[in-house]
Amino acid sequence: MATYKRRGNKPVGKQEREQQEQKESTTAEVFSTLDESASKTEEWVARNQKYIIGFIAVIAVGVLGYLGYNEFIVKPKEVEASNELYFAQQYFEKALNTADSDSLYNLALTGAEGKYGLLDIIDIYGGTDAANLAHYSAGMAYLNTGKYDKAIEHLQEFSSDDAMLGPIAKGGIGDAFNQLNQPEEALSYYEQAFKRGTNDFVIPRYLMKAALTAMSLSDYKKAHTYFTRIKEEFPSSPQANGIDTYIGKVENMK
Repeated sequence: MATYKRRGNKPVGKQEREQQEQKESTTAEVFSTLDESASKTEEWVARNQKYIIGFIAVIAVGVLGYLGYNEFIVKPKEVEASNELYFAQQYFEKALNTADSDSLYNLALTGAEGKYGLLDIIDIYGGTDAANLAHYSAGMAYLNTGKYDKAIEHLQEFSSDDAMLGPIAKGGIGDAFNQLNQPEEALSYYEQAFKRGTNDFVIPRYLMKAALTAMSLSDYKKAHTYFTRIKEEFPSSPQANGIDTYIGKVENMK
Protein backbone atom coordinates (compact mmCIF):
# COMPACT_ATOMS: atom_id res chain seq x y z
CA MET A 1 0.00 0.00 0.00
CA ALA A 2 1.32 3.32 -0.97
CA THR A 3 2.05 5.82 1.80
CA TYR A 4 2.77 9.54 1.83
CA LYS A 5 4.10 12.13 4.27
CA ARG A 6 1.69 14.81 5.56
CA ARG A 7 3.06 18.30 5.19
CA GLY A 8 1.03 20.01 7.93
CA ASN A 9 -1.31 22.76 6.69
CA LYS A 10 0.81 23.84 3.75
CA PRO A 11 -1.02 23.95 0.42
CA VAL A 12 -0.11 21.04 -1.83
CA GLY A 13 -1.43 22.35 -5.13
CA LYS A 14 -0.76 25.43 -7.23
CA GLN A 15 -4.26 26.78 -6.73
CA GLU A 16 -4.03 26.39 -2.97
CA ARG A 17 -0.66 28.13 -2.89
CA GLU A 18 -2.06 31.09 -4.84
CA GLN A 19 -5.04 31.37 -2.51
CA GLN A 20 -2.76 31.29 0.52
CA GLU A 21 -0.50 33.96 -0.94
CA GLN A 22 -3.49 36.15 -1.81
CA LYS A 23 -4.84 35.82 1.76
CA GLU A 24 -1.46 36.78 3.24
CA SER A 25 -1.19 39.72 0.86
CA THR A 26 -4.66 41.01 1.83
CA THR A 27 -3.86 40.75 5.55
CA ALA A 28 -0.64 42.67 5.02
CA GLU A 29 -2.52 45.40 3.14
CA VAL A 30 -5.03 45.74 5.99
CA PHE A 31 -2.31 46.14 8.62
CA SER A 32 -0.46 48.53 6.36
CA THR A 33 -3.60 50.65 5.96
CA LEU A 34 -4.15 50.65 9.72
CA ASP A 35 -0.58 51.71 10.33
CA GLU A 36 -0.89 54.42 7.72
CA SER A 37 -4.18 55.71 9.22
CA ALA A 38 -2.68 55.75 12.69
CA SER A 39 0.32 57.70 11.43
CA LYS A 40 -1.95 60.22 9.68
CA THR A 41 -4.05 60.60 12.86
CA GLU A 42 -0.92 61.23 14.91
CA GLU A 43 0.26 63.79 12.36
CA TRP A 44 -3.17 65.52 12.41
CA VAL A 45 -3.16 65.65 16.21
CA ALA A 46 0.37 67.02 16.20
CA ARG A 47 -0.49 69.70 13.63
CA ASN A 48 -3.73 70.74 15.37
CA GLN A 49 -2.70 70.24 18.96
CA LYS A 50 -3.13 73.86 19.97
CA TYR A 51 -6.62 73.94 18.47
CA ILE A 52 -7.61 70.75 20.29
CA ILE A 53 -6.30 72.10 23.57
CA GLY A 54 -8.14 75.36 22.92
CA PHE A 55 -11.40 73.50 22.26
CA ILE A 56 -11.05 71.52 25.50
CA ALA A 57 -10.27 74.75 27.35
CA VAL A 58 -13.43 76.38 25.98
CA ILE A 59 -15.54 73.46 27.22
CA ALA A 60 -13.83 73.57 30.61
CA VAL A 61 -14.37 77.31 30.91
CA GLY A 62 -18.03 76.85 29.98
CA VAL A 63 -18.59 74.18 32.61
CA LEU A 64 -16.77 76.15 35.28
CA GLY A 65 -18.63 79.28 34.25
CA TYR A 66 -21.98 77.52 34.62
CA LEU A 67 -21.03 76.16 38.04
CA GLY A 68 -19.72 79.55 39.09
CA TYR A 69 -22.87 81.29 37.86
CA ASN A 70 -25.04 78.96 39.94
CA GLU A 71 -22.81 79.18 42.98
CA PHE A 72 -22.06 82.89 43.04
CA ILE A 73 -25.04 84.49 41.28
CA VAL A 74 -28.10 82.23 41.32
CA LYS A 75 -27.83 80.96 44.89
CA PRO A 76 -27.12 84.36 46.50
CA LYS A 77 -29.99 85.86 44.46
CA GLU A 78 -32.35 83.15 45.75
CA VAL A 79 -31.31 83.85 49.34
CA GLU A 80 -31.69 87.60 48.93
CA ALA A 81 -35.10 87.21 47.26
CA SER A 82 -36.31 84.88 50.04
CA ASN A 83 -35.24 87.38 52.69
CA GLU A 84 -37.10 90.18 50.92
CA LEU A 85 -40.20 88.04 50.48
CA TYR A 86 -40.42 87.35 54.20
CA PHE A 87 -41.47 90.94 54.99
CA ALA A 88 -44.16 91.15 52.30
CA GLN A 89 -45.46 87.70 53.18
CA GLN A 90 -46.07 88.77 56.77
CA TYR A 91 -48.54 91.41 55.61
CA PHE A 92 -50.20 88.88 53.32
CA GLU A 93 -50.65 86.35 56.14
CA LYS A 94 -52.01 89.02 58.49
CA ALA A 95 -54.54 89.99 55.83
CA LEU A 96 -55.76 86.39 55.61
CA ASN A 97 -56.65 86.48 59.31
CA THR A 98 -58.15 89.97 59.50
CA ALA A 99 -61.68 91.08 58.69
CA ASP A 100 -60.67 94.52 57.34
CA SER A 101 -57.87 93.22 55.18
CA ASP A 102 -57.72 95.41 52.06
CA SER A 103 -55.08 97.75 53.45
CA LEU A 104 -52.91 94.83 54.53
CA TYR A 105 -53.18 93.21 51.11
CA ASN A 106 -52.12 96.51 49.53
CA LEU A 107 -49.10 96.74 51.85
CA ALA A 108 -48.18 93.17 50.92
CA LEU A 109 -48.38 94.09 47.24
CA THR A 110 -46.55 97.43 47.29
CA GLY A 111 -44.34 97.18 50.38
CA ALA A 112 -43.87 99.46 53.38
CA GLU A 113 -41.22 100.84 55.72
CA GLY A 114 -38.69 100.86 52.90
CA LYS A 115 -39.19 97.15 52.25
CA TYR A 116 -40.14 95.55 48.94
CA GLY A 117 -43.66 94.36 48.27
CA LEU A 118 -44.70 91.30 46.30
CA LEU A 119 -44.76 93.23 43.01
CA ASP A 120 -41.21 94.52 43.58
CA ILE A 121 -39.95 91.01 44.26
CA ILE A 122 -41.54 89.75 41.03
CA ASP A 123 -39.87 92.54 39.03
CA ILE A 124 -36.45 92.47 40.66
CA TYR A 125 -36.00 88.77 41.35
CA GLY A 126 -37.78 87.26 38.37
CA GLY A 127 -36.97 83.59 37.82
CA THR A 128 -36.36 82.81 41.49
CA ASP A 129 -38.49 80.57 43.69
CA ALA A 130 -39.34 83.62 45.80
CA ALA A 131 -40.70 85.48 42.77
CA ASN A 132 -42.77 82.44 41.85
CA LEU A 133 -44.33 82.35 45.32
CA ALA A 134 -44.84 86.13 45.15
CA HIS A 135 -46.99 85.56 42.05
CA TYR A 136 -49.22 83.25 44.09
CA SER A 137 -49.57 85.67 47.01
CA ALA A 138 -50.11 88.65 44.71
CA GLY A 139 -52.77 86.74 42.78
CA MET A 140 -54.64 85.80 45.94
CA ALA A 141 -54.32 89.37 47.26
CA TYR A 142 -55.86 90.73 44.06
CA LEU A 143 -58.58 88.07 44.18
CA ASN A 144 -59.51 89.06 47.73
CA THR A 145 -59.57 92.76 46.86
CA GLY A 146 -61.80 92.29 43.81
CA LYS A 147 -59.17 92.91 41.11
CA TYR A 148 -59.97 89.76 39.20
CA ASP A 149 -58.04 90.39 35.97
CA LYS A 150 -54.84 90.97 37.91
CA ALA A 151 -55.56 87.93 40.08
CA ILE A 152 -55.77 85.75 36.97
CA GLU A 153 -52.60 87.29 35.52
CA HIS A 154 -50.48 86.48 38.57
CA LEU A 155 -51.98 83.10 39.43
CA GLN A 156 -51.39 81.93 35.87
CA GLU A 157 -47.72 82.83 36.31
CA PHE A 158 -47.47 80.71 39.43
CA SER A 159 -46.21 77.14 39.06
CA SER A 160 -46.04 74.52 41.78
CA ASP A 161 -46.33 70.77 42.38
CA ASP A 162 -47.32 71.43 45.97
CA ALA A 163 -50.40 69.38 46.94
CA MET A 164 -52.14 72.45 48.36
CA LEU A 165 -50.84 75.58 46.66
CA GLY A 166 -51.00 74.21 43.10
CA PRO A 167 -54.70 73.26 43.20
CA ILE A 168 -55.68 76.35 45.24
CA ALA A 169 -54.03 78.59 42.63
CA LYS A 170 -56.03 76.89 39.86
CA GLY A 171 -59.19 77.20 41.95
CA GLY A 172 -58.43 80.87 42.56
CA ILE A 173 -58.31 81.45 38.81
CA GLY A 174 -61.68 79.69 38.58
CA ASP A 175 -63.11 81.99 41.27
CA ALA A 176 -61.83 85.06 39.42
CA PHE A 177 -63.40 83.92 36.14
CA ASN A 178 -66.69 83.27 37.93
CA GLN A 179 -66.64 86.79 39.33
CA LEU A 180 -66.04 88.07 35.80
CA ASN A 181 -69.12 86.12 34.66
CA GLN A 182 -67.10 83.68 32.58
CA PRO A 183 -68.38 80.34 33.90
CA GLU A 184 -66.94 78.19 31.09
CA GLU A 185 -63.42 79.29 31.96
CA ALA A 186 -64.20 78.98 35.67
CA LEU A 187 -65.35 75.39 35.25
CA SER A 188 -62.19 74.48 33.37
CA TYR A 189 -59.97 75.75 36.20
CA TYR A 190 -62.07 74.13 38.93
CA GLU A 191 -61.64 70.83 37.11
CA GLN A 192 -57.89 71.38 36.90
CA ALA A 193 -57.88 72.13 40.63
CA PHE A 194 -59.57 68.94 41.80
CA LYS A 195 -57.69 66.79 39.28
CA ARG A 196 -54.42 68.04 40.74
CA GLY A 197 -55.65 67.67 44.31
CA THR A 198 -54.42 64.81 46.49
CA ASN A 199 -56.27 65.34 49.77
CA ASP A 200 -59.72 65.50 51.31
CA PHE A 201 -59.60 69.27 51.65
CA VAL A 202 -58.85 70.24 48.07
CA ILE A 203 -60.74 67.67 45.99
CA PRO A 204 -64.29 67.97 47.44
CA ARG A 205 -63.99 71.74 47.65
CA TYR A 206 -63.39 72.14 43.94
CA LEU A 207 -65.67 69.27 42.97
CA MET A 208 -68.49 71.27 44.58
CA LYS A 209 -67.49 74.50 42.80
CA ALA A 210 -67.23 72.63 39.50
CA ALA A 211 -70.62 70.96 40.03
CA LEU A 212 -72.38 74.24 40.85
CA THR A 213 -70.78 75.97 37.89
CA ALA A 214 -71.79 73.08 35.61
CA MET A 215 -75.37 73.48 36.88
CA SER A 216 -75.30 77.16 35.96
CA LEU A 217 -74.25 76.10 32.46
CA SER A 218 -77.09 73.53 32.30
CA ASP A 219 -74.54 70.72 32.09
CA TYR A 220 -76.56 68.56 34.47
CA LYS A 221 -74.82 65.32 33.56
CA LYS A 222 -71.43 66.69 34.58
CA ALA A 223 -72.91 68.30 37.69
CA HIS A 224 -74.47 64.97 38.69
CA THR A 225 -71.11 63.21 38.23
CA TYR A 226 -69.31 65.67 40.50
CA PHE A 227 -72.02 65.73 43.18
CA THR A 228 -72.04 61.93 43.21
CA ARG A 229 -68.26 61.81 43.63
CA ILE A 230 -68.55 64.03 46.71
CA LYS A 231 -71.20 61.73 48.20
CA GLU A 232 -69.36 58.50 47.48
CA GLU A 233 -65.71 59.49 47.93
CA PHE A 234 -65.85 62.29 50.52
CA PRO A 235 -68.88 61.60 52.76
CA SER A 236 -67.19 63.26 55.77
CA SER A 237 -66.35 66.51 53.98
CA PRO A 238 -68.31 69.74 54.61
CA GLN A 239 -69.37 69.66 50.95
CA ALA A 240 -71.20 66.37 51.54
CA ASN A 241 -73.75 68.11 53.81
CA GLY A 242 -77.03 68.25 51.89
CA ILE A 243 -75.47 66.62 48.84
CA ASP A 244 -78.54 64.45 48.24
CA THR A 245 -80.57 67.60 47.66
CA TYR A 246 -78.21 68.70 44.89
CA ILE A 247 -78.18 65.23 43.37
CA GLY A 248 -82.00 65.18 43.38
CA LYS A 249 -82.13 68.58 41.66
CA VAL A 250 -79.87 67.59 38.78
CA GLU A 251 -81.60 64.24 38.37
CA ASN A 252 -84.88 66.08 37.83
CA MET A 253 -83.23 68.40 35.34
CA LYS A 254 -81.36 65.80 33.26
